[in-house]
Amino acid sequence: MYCYLCSIKNNEMLLAVDIGNTKIKAAVFEGTVLLEKFIFSHEDALNGVEIILKKFPEATQSIMSVVGKEDNNLLLWLQGNTKLIAVNHTLQFPFINKYATPATLGIDRMVLAAGAVLQYPDSPRLVIDAGTCVTYDFTDAENQYLGGAISPGLQLRYNAMHNFTAKLPLLYPEMPQSYIGNSTKASMHSGVVNGLLHEVEGFIAQYNQEYQDVTVILTGGDAEFLAKRLKNTIFANSNFLLESLNLLYLYTN
Repeated sequence: MYCYLCSIKNNEMLLAVDIGNTKIKAAVFEGTVLLEKFIFSHEDALNGVEIILKKFPEATQSIMSVVGKEDNNLLLWLQGNTKLIAVNHTLQFPFINKYATPATLGIDRMVLAAGAVLQYPDSPRLVIDAGTCVTYDFTDAENQYLGGAISPGLQLRYNAMHNFTAKLPLLYPEMPQSYIGNSTKASMHSGVVNGLLHEVEGFIAQYNQEYQDVTVILTGGDAEFLAKRLKNTIFANSNFLLESLNLLYLYTN
């Protein structure tokens, strides 16, 4: 079995930046080691990155993926102060893209699939990213990206019930005490949280029915919240997208 991680000799420092829908996450890596992680708002993006590079001036390389609104000021600053790789569809990825509409496949989903292929060789992998939306991305043992699914994330489900009904309150994720809600709020928590847990368990079961020994990685802002209640064997890693950006950089250099 070929171990990609074992073959990495690169010890230079890298700044990885993930521009998401609601926040920006960044991390500094030395080789495959995550030295420090940062989270800041879109409004504080440029200032946040400047502070990181003042703390880690050796991070002269950077890689960035964008899901939310692209920040041209940040892009230009990184290009001027580091050697930047801005991830796009033309970059070399470690899988064969079998998506029917490859140009519409989200960059974040491609990065996650790349990280799964590089970190978990020779097995089918399902990456579940529980963020604003929940994305499911599957690569088979032959390193073919086949696709997956997209559904609303936890807070989107709460927001939808509040915004599209007359009387339901706006709630925030809270683990239900029982699957039987004995009040409106308890019923909403049960519907949203248990509903998503059943969805995730159901998808994992479907993939395991068709493919053997599927490696399941759970990531995203709600990963730790959901992992406590999932019955399936999973790898919960809220930093997986940043780690995948780092691995993709190492793979392309």
